[in-house]
Amino acid sequence: MEEKKVANPIHGLAVRGVTKHFHRTKRTKKKLRFHQKILNLFNREKEIIRAVDDISLEVNIGEIYGILGANGSGKSTLIRLISTLLLPDSGSIHVFGDDVVTHSLKVRQVMNRVSVEASFFKRLSSAENLIYAARLYGISATEAERKAKRILERLGFDPDRMDEEMEQLSRGMQQKVAIARALLTTPMLLLLDEPTTGLDPKSKRDVQAFIEEIRRERNAVIVLTTHDMAEAEKLCDRIAIIDNGRFIAEGTVEELIANTPSENGAPGTLEDVFIALTGKQIEEEA
Repeated sequence: MEEKKVANPIHGLAVRGVTKHFHRTKRTKKKLRFHQKILNLFNREKEIIRAVDDISLEVNIGEIYGILGANGSGKSTLIRLISTLLLPDSGSIHVFGDDVVTHSLKVRQVMNRVSVEASFFKRLSSAENLIYAARLYGISATEAERKAKRILERLGFDPDRMDEEMEQLSRGMQQKVAIARALLTTPMLLLLDEPTTGLDPKSKRDVQAFIEEIRRERNAVIVLTTHDMAEAEKLCDRIAIIDNGRFIAEGTVEELIANTPSENGAPGTLEDVFIALTGKQIEEEA
């Protein structure tokens, strides 16, 4: 029996009680002798990694929702679950009322994702990469080239370099191509997984300005994962702090600061909140 669509969906994205666990060989800090290493090959103990652990969130149409966490905290796994690249162990995810598991094809047609590890055909130019991606969505080569040029120019990408091979472009320029690729399809849900990581200051400002422009012009639902405090504070309407696969706080920047008393009574910052709640610096590996 086909699952019924959620009646009168209010939110562009609704995540309820989602969990995703992985199993891996248990690591040991003990220094093992050679024969012990051989024995371990045949008697490997498994441990459970709780990458996403009972997470719920709702994002309104036209809202930028930030997920702030250290490396390894579960941000990217959550994005992969929303984008249908992974299946949840439990819980549900709905995009504009459609379940991402039972209606995955329909959901993919209204969303796109930008990742920090975006991949390309490196021997092809940015124009060729973008046209190839657009053709997968049924967009003509002529329209794709026109849209790609317009988007890249707005991102501060020199259009005269569109015919250069991707491997000749800087990290920042490649990331702008990744963002343009995601926007060619005019997605109503845009998943940005650390889109400005590793970018120079100018490229970072260009990308951040364009994210705000997309929200204003398209009224899209945007989910942004980051470990950049200033970026989260500048762009996001609401922020969730994730640690060890769980949301430990959620709210506006003002609410997060107000609900986390500072140690010395001085006005707090988002970084103070993060450290107080997680006990970590944002740059730490979780």
